[in-house]
Amino acid sequence: MNHYEALIKENLNSIPPASETAGKQAQARWENCAHPLGSLGHLETVITEIAALTGKAEFDLSKKALLVFCADNGVVAQGVSQSDSSVTTNILCGLAKGQTAVCKMAEIAHCNVIPVDMGVKDFHGMDYVHSCRVGNGTADFTEGAAMTREQAAQAIFVGMELVRMQKGKGISLLATGEAGIGNTTTATAVACVLLEKEPSELAGRGAGLSDKGLKRKISAIEKGILQNYPDRNDPLDVLTKVGGFDLAAMCGVFLGGAVYGVPVLMDGFISSVAALCAVRLCPLAKQAIFASHVSAEPAGELLLKELGKLPLLTAGMRLGEGTGAVAAMPLLDMALAVYRDSYTFSECGIDAYTPQEG
Repeated sequence: MNHYEALIKENLNSIPPASETAGKQAQARWENCAHPLGSLGHLETVITEIAALTGKAEFDLSKKALLVFCADNGVVAQGVSQSDSSVTTNILCGLAKGQTAVCKMAEIAHCNVIPVDMGVKDFHGMDYVHSCRVGNGTADFTEGAAMTREQAAQAIFVGMELVRMQKGKGISLLATGEAGIGNTTTATAVACVLLEKEPSELAGRGAGLSDKGLKRKISAIEKGILQNYPDRNDPLDVLTKVGGFDLAAMCGVFLGGAVYGVPVLMDGFISSVAALCAVRLCPLAKQAIFASHVSAEPAGELLLKELGKLPLLTAGMRLGEGTGAVAAMPLLDMALAVYRDSYTFSECGIDAYTPQEG
């Protein structure tokens, strides 16, 4: 066990179970709001689950941050994307300048966007980019492991530490995002191993692959899995063999959410794969994970089912960057406003609704 694995294990051993008391208090509060029982549906469930996670029936979600993990993937050499690795740098620069799609959405959602360089190829840093590099991009997994086991563990620990740091700054709601050419290929490879599915079942067209490009992508995933024999019972091994730095870091954020009691909005397909890694590493991580939307990628619905999560949105999104997670934030703000400030049955002079039989 390397140094980072030991740190991760130590942190995971400190995760408390969700508070049944806070969850029951939140449920009682919903039942006292002057509205038909359960009529806000999944919004009520999420608010109740956040109360249980934080251990507080009274909580605030006004301070939000999106962590966008950026990294390059060596498997791009196999023609799995219509863009080369240089585009990752362009996206990272756009994030730092507040120009990308998620930046504009985050302005509306009052969410701080934090670009994180986990290993963008030949990137030398710039203002407003948080540098957490664990390598200069991953290796081509069709020729060997994408990274070392220590690098995978380091990236996970980076994600956990970022949660700790953000909580220290008063952030009460986090979201995960990513940017990196080739990362739908790495995410699909990891998902295929963990879900025991064939690449042809889960591989999508990513950013618009042609039929030939999709065949190359499927072939690269098949070759990578055959070449490396990742152990599906060891998520860290799977990330090491066929994953990416961004995936590992997002896995760490979900784990950190459970450790530090911070709710984390999961974005789409790639984020969901990272969440699955987190839950396989530590089942208690599930209590900190909240699904923003269902990705239009082929494995989108399957991953949510495997995680036992319902999405807040169904909008056919597949942009990445954390756009789905940020899009869900206003829904949580509205739900929390009702939860905290709606008048009660007694205040409006209406008899409370009660469950009816038959």
